[in-house]
Order: sequence, then structure tokens, then C-alpha cells
Amino acid sequence: MQLDKTSYYDLSIFNRDEEYSLFHRLDFTTTSGGREFLRQLFSNPLEDIPQIQQRQQALQYILERADNWPSIISNGTVVVVENYMEAQIEPISNTEGLALYIQAVINKTLYAPDFGFIKFSFTQLVNLLKGFRSFINAFNSDTTPKVLKSLLDRAQHLLTKKDFYDILKADEENKLNYIEILRYDNYIRKRHKKVIIELVTLYQQLDAYYAMAKAIKHYGLVFPTFTNSTRPVIKADQLYHIILPEPIAYDVTLDETTHFMFLTGANMAGKTTFIKAVGVATFLAHIGMGVPAKSMELSFFHGIFSNIQVQDNIFKGESYFYSEVLRIKNTILQINNGKNWLVLIDEMFKGTNIEDARNCSLAVIRGLLQSTNCLFILSTHLYEIAEELRGEKRIQFKYFESTVIDDDLRFTYLLKDGIAKEKIGYLILKREKVLDLLKEIS
Repeated sequence: MQLDKTSYYDLSIFNRDEEYSLFHRLDFTTTSGGREFLRQLFSNPLEDIPQIQQRQQALQYILERADNWPSIISNGTVVVVENYMEAQIEPISNTEGLALYIQAVINKTLYAPDFGFIKFSFTQLVNLLKGFRSFINAFNSDTTPKVLKSLLDRAQHLLTKKDFYDILKADEENKLNYIEILRYDNYIRKRHKKVIIELVTLYQQLDAYYAMAKAIKHYGLVFPTFTNSTRPVIKADQLYHIILPEPIAYDVTLDETTHFMFLTGANMAGKTTFIKAVGVATFLAHIGMGVPAKSMELSFFHGIFSNIQVQDNIFKGESYFYSEVLRIKNTILQINNGKNWLVLIDEMFKGTNIEDARNCSLAVIRGLLQSTNCLFILSTHLYEIAEELRGEKRIQFKYFESTVIDDDLRFTYLLKDGIAKEKIGYLILKREKVLDLLKEIS
């Protein structure tokens, strides 16, 4: 699946204000390297249904065995081991017997700070090795999903080093005294530095997958089902926007019969939130995650293309309307390749007068309706154009309800069949006492 930078920003997957991004909300990693790998997973949605199903299986496998996740490895373990591998302290020379004992005593006595660093770091190195041994025992088997097995098989191969076996055996027998620590320190940093660094990288990748599983459990997400349909389809029961603290859930069906949703409703009634909810759920499905819904079935989409937060470009001398036109043009160019796309358009052509906006909107909608490989959700403030589109059988008309009771504006945030009638801009001006303030201007 493809998303361009604008679509990532429109859906708040990555956001300038990190706290309000989807990535931030779902980031349960415990290591900085795990966080960067998780960002890569979010930045690269999967390329086909088998890949998606393999990742779903991996995350489900982790969820079923989460209690066995080795807590002995922490972010502190990773940071200390990384610093240990990069330390400029020279290991003692490769000696044995009495010479080793003498040099160990000298190092411990005359170079106490260096020895203290080595001893503390070596303890964390042992934790890393013990943690991976626990990983392999608990998670690596003939039934381990491919995504995880490739990582764990590699870790198991790396752990076969005799020095690692000897270190773990000495630790179990409480024989890791300062002489043994300094001896093994020499072996580790001279012979196995690259191996240890690779183990750290493997753990960070496992941390990212574990974070995805924890997010699924924390938010009660469900794995969607992918159909092999060559035509695009989305069917979701009680789908909601995961970022909202108290979201409203919607039932959504888009398929080749009615592949275009024409969405109306007052400002603040919930149109943009709904559009983003569908886009976010579709995105999460394509990175192998669970989705915020009771259930969801969908086809594979080659991309999501959004037109939600268009901005003018003062440096290029481009007006808001011109930026809108360019985004629509890019949308048409992008989706005209025979592949399946989800296209999300919020409040099209706000940057021109009503008559222009009406004509432009009708032309674009009628053109997009010719597509047989895309699903569209389009919201508009131009309710009037709905009358001219009522004869289009492939359009489903939906609206968000709002009511006015004693000049009090109320939103239900419920998605209903039909076309909105309310025009409440003047009421909002009145409610916010803008009209009263205007009367006081002198």
C-alpha cells in the first residue's frame, strides 16, 4: 500500500504535534531502537495480503504468549550494552592462569573506575544473553510464524558461540568473579562485538512487534479479514476513531455497487472525524495491526490518497484554490492506474465562490464516478449539488445529524442516510456573541 506525505499528515499518522499522532498513541516500545523500527513499519505498509496475514499471525502469536516475554531485557540493558561495545577501554591481554590473575588484580586495583564500568556493563550483557535464551525457549518452535521465526532463528544461531555458553554456565554456577569477568570481557569485545550489536538490533525489532501486540491488547483492537476480491470493498461494523477519548462508532459499507459516499452535515458534526476513522482503520489493516471496530472486512488497497488539509503556498505564490486543484489533479493522475485506491476528500473547493465550487465539484464527482477500481468518501458543504446527483445509483448519501433547540446547537454525531438540511453558520455566530460584538464596534 502507498501513502504520500500529505496523506500521512492528513490522517495524523505522523504529526508535527507528535502527542496527537496515531504513531504516538500506538507506540508501546521500550527502546529507542525499537521505536525507530516501529516507525519504519508504519512508514512501509505491506504489499499484499499474504504479508499482512503473516504479520497478523506473528502479532497473535505474541499475544498468546505475552506472559513469557523476558522482562530481564530492558531499555537500560540495551543502552548499557551499546555503550559497552563502543567503550574505548582496552581489554586486558589474552592471558590465562597466574598471569590472568595478576593482571586482573592490577586492573581491579589501579583502574577501579574502568573495572567498575566493565563489571556493571557485563552484568547487563549477561541479562541480554539470558533474555534471548528465554526468548528462544518460549517463542521459537516449528509453529512460530515466519516473521518472528526468522529473527529468533538468527538469534539462536548467534547464541551458539561457545563463549556465550560458558558465560551463562558460569553465571548459573555463581562463578562470574572479577577474574572471569575480565577474561570474558576480553573475548566479548575482541571476538564478538559485531554479534552482540546484531543481538541488540534483533531485540529492538522484537520490541517493535511486541509494542504492536501490546497496542492491540490495550485498545481492544480486532484483526480484520481480507477478501480476495479484485474489486475494492470495505465493510466495517462499529468502526471508530482510535485517537478520540470517547469516540462514536459507525457502520460502513463501500463496494462496487455503491462505491461513492457523499457526506454532508454541519461544521463540527463529525464529517472529518469519520473520514479519518475510515482511512486510519484501512491503514492499520495494511500494516498488519488490529483495527478499532467490532469487525472489519476489506479488500487489499494499493494506496490511500487524501485531500483533507489542503494549504496554500505563499512561497510559490499558489492560492488555496489553486492548491486544491493541484491536489485533485494529482489524485486523478495517481488513481488512474487500474489499481485499487481509497480516496478521501473533505470539503472540496472551499477556496472559491459558491457557483465555481458547485460547478467544479459536480465535474469532479461525475468524473470520479467512472472509476471502477476506487472507493470514494467525499464531504461537502454544498448540499445543493446533491439534488443533481440523486440519479447516480453508485452514490450513497449519508449525513451527520445536528439539531437546534431554543437556539442551542446540538450534535448527535450519528451517521444517517440522506442529505443534511441544516445551515447553522449564522447560529454559531450568534451563539458565540460575535453579532453582539459587531454591534459594539465604533
